[in-house]
Amino acid sequence: MTVRFKIALTILLTGLFTVLGVLVVVGLAFKQFEHESAYYRASAFLDRVIAKHNDMFAMQDRYQENFDGFLSNLVLFEPGTQIYLLDSQGTVKASSTEDTSTRGVRVALGPVQEAAGAKPMPYVMGDNPESGSAATIVAARALYRNSIGQHAAPDGYLYVVCDKPLLTPSNWMALQSTFALPTVVLIFLVVGLGTLMAVWVISHVTRPLARITTALAHVTQHGLPIMPPGAAQEGQPNAPPPLPDDLWGTAATSKDELGQLHNGIRAMLLALRAQWSLLARLDHFRREAVSNLSHDLRSPLTATAACLETLETRWAQQAQHSADLPLVQTALRNTRNAARLVQSMGDLAHLDEPAFQLKPQVMDLGELLDDIALRFGPRAQQQGMALVVLPTDPADPPCAAVDVELIERALSNLLDNALKFCRSGDTITLAAQRQGAEWVALQVRDTGPGIAQADLPQLFERYYQNKANVAPATGEGGKGLGLAIVKRIAELHTGRAEVHSSQPGGTTVSLVLPFCSDPHAVGALS
Repeated sequence: MTVRFKIALTILLTGLFTVLGVLVVVGLAFKQFEHESAYYRASAFLDRVIAKHNDMFAMQDRYQENFDGFLSNLVLFEPGTQIYLLDSQGTVKASSTEDTSTRGVRVALGPVQEAAGAKPMPYVMGDNPESGSAATIVAARALYRNSIGQHAAPDGYLYVVCDKPLLTPSNWMALQSTFALPTVVLIFLVVGLGTLMAVWVISHVTRPLARITTALAHVTQHGLPIMPPGAAQEGQPNAPPPLPDDLWGTAATSKDELGQLHNGIRAMLLALRAQWSLLARLDHFRREAVSNLSHDLRSPLTATAACLETLETRWAQQAQHSADLPLVQTALRNTRNAARLVQSMGDLAHLDEPAFQLKPQVMDLGELLDDIALRFGPRAQQQGMALVVLPTDPADPPCAAVDVELIERALSNLLDNALKFCRSGDTITLAAQRQGAEWVALQVRDTGPGIAQADLPQLFERYYQNKANVAPATGEGGKGLGLAIVKRIAELHTGRAEVHSSQPGGTTVSLVLPFCSDPHAVGALS
């Protein structure tokens, strides 16, 4: 759900709730108006009755049998209205109803005194002696008997109960006229037009946000394009083309906050594009330089090693050079190490090339381990170590689409490290096994001294070496490139390299590769 849709939906719901609120308020106002109208009409009616008959108690005493009929005649043309004569305690003495059971009923005196008071009231809710309800509109006037002297308190009250239904036919017609169809249509039309105008404003205001979101999503999915070498910045001669789909071809013209945000992120992306292009070119130059340097150094180092080997062979047979022979051997060992390091640097630069392509083929990885074990078996036996290959399950062979040459190189690096750090009597185990339904693990396990936990996170970093236990630099592993090559080979196969170790307890290094048993599924790697 986009921000535009959320804002438009919020405005629409706000308009609908506003319409409902207006209808509810008008209904409550209509109810309030009806209550007030009934109260003031009853009050005016009582004023007229008292003005014409100023001594109700005397009339009641004189015409006791006919007084209820007299009260009934007073409200003859006021349906739903009843009038009562109350004493000073609120007890019904006479009424206009035909129900004689109301005689002697006592109503709450508070609302009666409130309605009879001098303070104007919107309306008063009191007791209905006939139904016993305490939510009826009432009106009252104080009554005094004709006597000489002042009256400290009323002798009684003339009490009117307006027990009319709120929606009488006339009231219902009035309410219908208030909410006539043109009025309702006009309300919804105003809400609809307001919503459309709000949506139009939102679409224009949030357009920079939409472009920002689209551009960032494009960059997240496809990355930043590389600027061609020698391209200038935007606005200068030979400036690079805009980002894909011309999302940022022009700056926002609005000067508000969204326009400034649009221009700021646009400038940031253009700067990132330039920096990314520079980094890409520098990385290309680095790989090219390392590859060229490795190629150029390989021949002289090979020639130097050959010369030193010749001197070592000759001086080993000449007693007069016995003192110089260790120097030649040290120089030969360092030359060979340098040659291996140069070879590893060149291989790693070659693997880092974006254009590098694998040559995958689907095979049973157990067969590959057998070949590796045959190659390294004599060296392990010479060092007093056992090299074991665990058998695989013939019913579920661990197959994967791999570049055989690269996987052999990775396993050779791992075995070289294991043979270098393990002690005489340790065991090195090679295993290929399934991990779930989607992965195959090539494992090299040993029972050597193990690796410190602090070194595990940096183990696959380039040129990283364990300073606490550095073996003699007899191979590229001694320079921190062997495991980096292993990690890169695993990544090229869309897999990963993992290491688990404890001190003591040995080390297990795993190449986790995607399982593949279909020879036609190797196109994704190539």
